[in-house]
Amino acid sequence: MSHQAPEADAPALFQGERQHEIAALTVEHGRVEVSDLAERFGVTTETIRRDLSDLQKQRLVRRTHGGAVPWETPGFEPLVSVRSDQHDSEKHRMAEAAIRELPDTGAIIIDSGSTLTRFAEAIPNATTLRVVTNSLPIALALSDKEHVDIIVTGGKVRKNTLAMVDAEAIAAIKPLSVDTLFISSDAASIDMGLTTPYREEAALKQAMIRSARRVVALVDHSKFASDQFIRFAKWSDIDVLITNTELAPATVEQIRSSGTEVVTT
Repeated sequence: MSHQAPEADAPALFQGERQHEIAALTVEHGRVEVSDLAERFGVTTETIRRDLSDLQKQRLVRRTHGGAVPWETPGFEPLVSVRSDQHDSEKHRMAEAAIRELPDTGAIIIDSGSTLTRFAEAIPNATTLRVVTNSLPIALALSDKEHVDIIVTGGKVRKNTLAMVDAEAIAAIKPLSVDTLFISSDAASIDMGLTTPYREEAALKQAMIRSARRVVALVDHSKFASDQFIRFAKWSDIDVLITNTELAPATVEQIRSSGTEVVTT
């Protein structure tokens, strides 16, 4: 039983913001501890336990002894609303770097993911391109670009990511031939390349890679923590990796030695 004195009731907005950040921290680190969260937010352990109970009811975390883990497996993709706020300044820098990789004309594919959504938002309004995407948030982000033609793959919408990754999406991608693919990844490592927990998503990403003459991957340093279940690309498949300066210099050099250009932001 905790001996901390309970704090005064916090405003509802603050409670919601705290719970939102707890959910993001749980996904980012794979596990959070009640005592650490209490110290971080300056509240009692009882308050944190109530927060975790609320988040469990929302199917965002699972309570464990002394803390919580993400609702699903460690490789599970968090809700779009949670992922969009993680490493946000890094995502904006990477998105701006990716703009320099756009072809002048022609067609591109933009994969799903929060970093790629930031990229889509940053595409200049005067850009004249045909864009194929399997992501509803990316299609929406492009909808105000007057000269961009948007093609969305069919398929069942995955509710957590608002992306289509099933056989219908793969069938839509296979016949295409585009200039550049902008792709994301759940995980990356020097030895395994780019990996994902999902077989259907791996198949879709492989189809995207085969359909593109050039492949640009946007992967921040946090994705280099561990490999996931299935590899969809070796580094030799990736022409350009855009990442952030927090990625270890030794890792950057080893990826460059495989022939992949690495751009750090």
